[in-house]
Amino acid sequence: MTKGSAVSTLNKGIEKVEVTLKWDPSPMGAPDHDLDIIAATYPADAPHGDPAYLVHFDSRSPDGTIALNRDSRTGQGFGFDEVMTLELDRLSDTYARVVVGVTIQQGEGRKVFGDIENTAVRVREGYTDLAVNDFAEVADATAATVAEFSRDDTGNWRFHATVRGFDTDPDTFARSMGH
Repeated sequence: MTKGSAVSTLNKGIEKVEVTLKWDPSPMGAPDHDLDIIAATYPADAPHGDPAYLVHFDSRSPDGTIALNRDSRTGQGFGFDEVMTLELDRLSDTYARVVVGVTIQQGEGRKVFGDIENTAVRVREGYTDLAVNDFAEVADATAATVAEFSRDDTGNWRFHATVRGFDTDPDTFARSMGH
């Protein structure tokens, strides 16, 4: 499995991507593992400030360009259980940056990526994997950024592979993941 590798993209830039997440269910009798994909969208006038809005927990952006299409609370299923679609080519010019992260819900005591079997995230445009990561380098983290998209000088979206671990609760992570 490639660890955060990036694939060069066409000159036209990134248009539509899918971020998928998988993990194994918790052992029988143990509390469920609940991982969530979160996207934070930042305005062009403050691309490293507070997010303009967040998409997470079975929601979509106000304009419908970013949507959590499938939300798993247990990791049960085959393959990738949670799916988020980002239609960057339709996103308003008022936004210049989107950061995508994954967080672990902390309902039954502290859990880190290393506690959960078979975790993986994949960032894909069409049939091309832009990045695949198994969270090994952030095994002690409770949340991690997994992708960043930003507009270049021509207005095209570019992908930046990034895996950065955080040790915080989901709400704090959602507010601070793009800083």
